[in-house]
Amino acid sequence: MMSDVVESSGSVTRPEAGRPGPGAAAPPGGAPGGDDPRPEARTGTPEPAAAARIVEIRERIDEIDRALVELWQERARLSQEVGVTRMASGGTRLVLSREREILERFRSALGADGTQLALLLLRAGRGPL
Repeated sequence: MMSDVVESSGSVTRPEAGRPGPGAAAPPGGAPGGDDPRPEARTGTPEPAAAARIVEIRERIDEIDRALVELWQERARLSQEVGVTRMASGGTRLVLSREREILERFRSALGADGTQLALLLLRAGRGPL
């Protein structure tokens, strides 16, 4: 199976024929499973100080990702509770003005990506339309 690779520029590429892609066996001198002792194997740079900084930054990114996942799940649960409560009291399934408000808040803060993120958040809380 061939895997896509996201370059630092954000573009997606495929490993070239004859060159290992993600998950491939480690090169000679390196251990399989990402235990290659060379800094460039994990960080993309052979410079030790830069590699160490990249590892530190990635640790913080991983912490942020964990927090985002937890917040996403909490937001979805709360949004679902709002919907259940509203419908149980004879209200509507959706309040479109509220959805537009959320979309605009995210669009204003993050641009087009914010709109897409808000749409995903809304769907996670209320389900697909």
